[in-house]
This record gives sequence, C-alpha cells and structure tokens, in this order.
Amino acid sequence: MGPNSTQPNGVSQAAPPVVPSGIGSAKSLRWRDELPTFEKAKPQPEGASPSGDPPDAESDEQEGPSTEERIVKGAPPWLISTVIHLVLLLALALISTPAGDAISRVLLEIGQSEAKAEVNFTEFVVDPSDVLAEASDFETDQEVMVDIPSIFDDTNDSALSDLSMLEIGTGPAIEIARPMFNGRSGAMKSTLLALYGGTKETQQAVELGLAWLSRNQASDGGWSKRGPYADGGVAENRTAATAMALLAFLGDGNTHLKGPYAANVDKGIKYLVKQQSRSGFMAKDARGHEQAYAQAQATIVLCELYGMSKDSWLRDKAQVAIEYAQEAQSEQGGWRYYPKSDSDTSITGWFVLALESGSSAGLEVNRSVLYNVEGYLDLAQSSGGAQYGYQPRSRPSPAMTAEGLLCRQYLGWPRNHEPMIRGIDALWEVAPFDYNDRDGYYWYYATQLLHHYGGEPWKRWNEKMRVELPAKQESRGRERGSWDPQGDRWGDHGRLYATCFSLFCLEVYYRHMPLYAGHAIE
Repeated sequence: MGPNSTQPNGVSQAAPPVVPSGIGSAKSLRWRDELPTFEKAKPQPEGASPSGDPPDAESDEQEGPSTEERIVKGAPPWLISTVIHLVLLLALALISTPAGDAISRVLLEIGQSEAKAEVNFTEFVVDPSDVLAEASDFETDQEVMVDIPSIFDDTNDSALSDLSMLEIGTGPAIEIARPMFNGRSGAMKSTLLALYGGTKETQQAVELGLAWLSRNQASDGGWSKRGPYADGGVAENRTAATAMALLAFLGDGNTHLKGPYAANVDKGIKYLVKQQSRSGFMAKDARGHEQAYAQAQATIVLCELYGMSKDSWLRDKAQVAIEYAQEAQSEQGGWRYYPKSDSDTSITGWFVLALESGSSAGLEVNRSVLYNVEGYLDLAQSSGGAQYGYQPRSRPSPAMTAEGLLCRQYLGWPRNHEPMIRGIDALWEVAPFDYNDRDGYYWYYATQLLHHYGGEPWKRWNEKMRVELPAKQESRGRERGSWDPQGDRWGDHGRLYATCFSLFCLEVYYRHMPLYAGHAIE
C-alpha cells in the first residue's frame, strides 16, 4: 500500500497509513575551583631554626637538657607515636567539624606515669573563627522555586496568539525528543497547535474524522479497507486498515487506557496483536506486495502505544515487532516487499519511522540498522541528496523526495544541510499543496518534512493545507467526517485510506515533537 505497491517499475504510488517546567531543588555547584590550597613551607638551610635564624651553638653547649627534653627522651617509642597520632586526629576533627565556642583549648600531658619529676603542660590553642572561615568558602545546597512558564498552564486565546508569533524552525539540530509523541494531549498539545499554526477548524476536522472511524470499527475490533462505508478500497488489508485507524486515534492522544476513544483503541490493539506470530509478523492476510507496508504500520502502532502508556503487556509485543523489522532489512540497507530481498524508498520510510518510534518508546533498537539506511538512501538519491527516487537509479519524484528527506531528518541531517534546503525549495516549486492535484501519500510525508523544518516553507504549505483539507471533509450524511477518495492519485485504496491520511496531516502540529525547533517552546 503506497507508491509502487503494485507497480514494480518505480512510478510513485500511495502507501498505507501510518501512521520544561516545574518546582524543585536547584543544587548549587560544589568544589568548583574552590578547593583550599596549601602553600609549601619554604626550604630552610640545614641546621636553621623554625624562625629562620641560625642556631646559637654556644648556648647549646653550655645549657643541659630541659625538663621537657628529659621527659621526651625518656618516653618509650610507642608513647611518642601515640601522642603524634592523637594530635593529628584532633587537628583533623577540629578542621572537619564546625567548632563552637565551647571547643577552644586542648591540653595534652606528655610523660611517663612513673615519673616523679614535675611535669609541664603544652597548651594548643585553636581559634574557631579560623576553621569556620575556611568552611564558609564552600557553597551549600539551596532550594529554589522556579516559575512554571504560563504556556504550560491551561492556555487561553490571548496566550496562544502571542505564542503563534514566535519564529519556528530556525534553531540548530537537536536530538529527537524522547518520547517523540509527548505533545499529543494537555497544555503541550495546545501550545504546539498555536506554535505551528493549527486552528479550530483543523481540530474540529480531526474530531469529526475520529468519530467516523469509531462508527466503522468492526465488532472484532479491527477495520476494513473495503467497507462497510461507501467507496471502499479495491483490495482488502485488515492489518493495514486497523493500523491506519489506530494511528489516527493515537495521534490525537488516545490510548487503550485514556481518552474519549480508549474503548476503540483497546479493541483495535487486541485485534492487532492476535495477528502477530512468534516472529513478530502481523500481515499474513494481506496481499504479498502489501504485507511489508502493513507490517511496518502495525509496528509503529505497537511502539507508539507502548511509549504512550508504558503498559507492560505491550512491551514484548512491540519488541518482537522491532526485531522482525531489523531482521528483514536487506543488504542494501532498506526494505521492500519481502524480508532481506530488496529495497525501495517507499517501504524503507515506514520502517525507519517504526524503528525511531521503538527507540523513542525505550525499546531495544540496534542503531547500526538505522546507520545502514544511510547507505541505501545514498543509492536512491540524486542532485547530491536533494532528491530521491523509488529505487536506486530511478527517476526522482516529489513523494519519494519528501519521504527520503524525512528519513534524513530522523537520521541526523542538520536543518541547514544544503541538500535539504535545495530539496525543500524544489518541492514547493514542483508540487505545492493543491487539493485539485490530490496525492495523499505525498501530502503525508511532505507535511511531516516541512513541519519539522519550519520557517517559511512550512508557513506556505500550512496556510493552504489547514484551509483546504477541512473544507473538503464530508459535512453531512452517513460519511460525515470522512474524505472522498475520488480524485486522489491513490484513491483505489478507498475511503478509510483517504480519511486516515488526511487526519495524519491535520494532527501533524502535535503528532510528533519537532526535530529542529525545540527552542521555540522553551
């Protein structure tokens, strides 16, 4: 399901659906270039006294040993050692312990217990202020109250209008937000809608579309490409249809545990996992050349739902789907109809999004698999990476170029990479958003690509998309909330396909966290 899903000659086709604030304790820095330094004593000439004056040799010869000297000389070695260690321990204790006025003098008696001679006492005086002065040089932990930015509160119209004036998509490349589906509900959703140009009309269209999907869910929890609605698809693929519908519900913040469509998601995910084999494969009932599309889309569903809910029973299901995807990669670095057989840009893009979703959800993803995708994209590119074809050496198309550049974004190309800039400029010149030239598959990838890129290209695209898509939605009758597939380049996939891809475009504002403009919501 998608570009070239039925034509091996490389002509683009449509693909199946896909799919800081707070209050806390601020710790001040410790030991940062503030460790006390100790000066080494200057070397004294041999025989010099502690004061630096030469010794008085004559007086040493005439005067006999003093009482203190006799005591020291008569003391056993163990006693002297004990006294020295005791002095050191007391000194260390006084330095490391905040000393009050009550501890200011230490008296030591040196001598042998059997000595009859008069014993003098040596007095050591420690000034507590000296110790505390040293201790005061170090900073201590402080608790700081941090104001929560108002944009994360329940937003009002005036706040949103202010936010919408922020320039977006001009920052440096940043690591993909974890999780990438963190903006689908609450205040963050409202903020992203304002920042990226969503409107009440786009949100109303999403609500009507989800209601239509809810009405057309089968009793076993799945969905069908062929009906029970009007203008069904030519071929059946229930795994893909179920995955597409679930991605639309998840994109608007619903899970099987919360949201107005929690019951639909719960029934749908149970249907999907029933299709999964021990190897992780879920598309055995689809036509051969559509199985890979359905498998990749279903994998995205499992990864996103686990990432959004952290429900433990989903982890193993999602992990085995990831492992299947990794095993299915071809030697070229991409994916196609059958595991390890070949590569094309259309199916490769779905699996890249599946692996990125798994990584974002905290699943185990072998990053070397994603690095290998770069090798395939190098084969499929032209114009130095600005354009992409369906397969290596095939003619580039707008749909494959949008999909290839989106993969490059996820795989690490910076926003100011010259081939990306040229490719995006070429897309607008050749294939701007135009409802009279419908290509839902191309719109799906171009909308994501330009949303992440931001700036003037996104503004031009969105100003047309957010008006024309809602205006063409069915507004009455049994199919209210859906989109007519007639006239779409891939209309033979039917009404559910056309509706889900339209919803993916209208959810783009918050469906995935932006790759380049994280600074716009700080």
